[in-house]
Amino acid sequence: MISSVRGPVLSAVGSTIVIEVGGVGLAVQTTQSTALSVRIGDEALLLTTLIVREDSLTLFGFPTAGELAVFELLVGVTGVGPKSALGVLAALTPNQIARAVQTEDDGAFRKVSGIGPKTAKLIVLSLAGKVHLTEDAGAPVGRPTGAAGGVAATVQTALIGLGWPERVAIQIVDETMAAANETDQAVVATILRLSLSRLGPAQHTVGNRS
Repeated sequence: MISSVRGPVLSAVGSTIVIEVGGVGLAVQTTQSTALSVRIGDEALLLTTLIVREDSLTLFGFPTAGELAVFELLVGVTGVGPKSALGVLAALTPNQIARAVQTEDDGAFRKVSGIGPKTAKLIVLSLAGKVHLTEDAGAPVGRPTGAAGGVAATVQTALIGLGWPERVAIQIVDETMAAANETDQAVVATILRLSLSRLGPAQHTVGNRS
């Protein structure tokens, strides 16, 4: 799994950013606003998820752990493909998505191209209890920190944004960082996935630990 890419930007056209990694240009699909925010020649860091299809391998990347987490939740909804999920994130921030889900406002999703009434309602139902409003649902990690402490703080923020209590997020991330190797400790997306794996589906059970 490619959890992140970092390197100089070779091109940014539409919603595709090409980043040079080890002499190889990797094309990363993202939101158009993210593509417009980078400059050719500047170093960029995107947290990524690789989606495998029979005829393609496509990287999708985001500047924040919050956006990546929401994207992965969206593509898990029946009827929502990667392009539609990108469309949702292009139109709505993680906080706006959380607010729409909490208020059962499926109209916010129907405004996105490719999202019909049935799919919009399914998004609201599928994401219920999984996304929550937070003061910093999408903590920026566009620039590498080079410090495990920064990675831990970013992942904690992402988990809190997904609904886990702060003390649980801190505990799980601390456990994950302690068990991870040095390379993994420097990658936000990897620590986020490992932490979510530790939490598993039992959000409410974990959240009620004494």
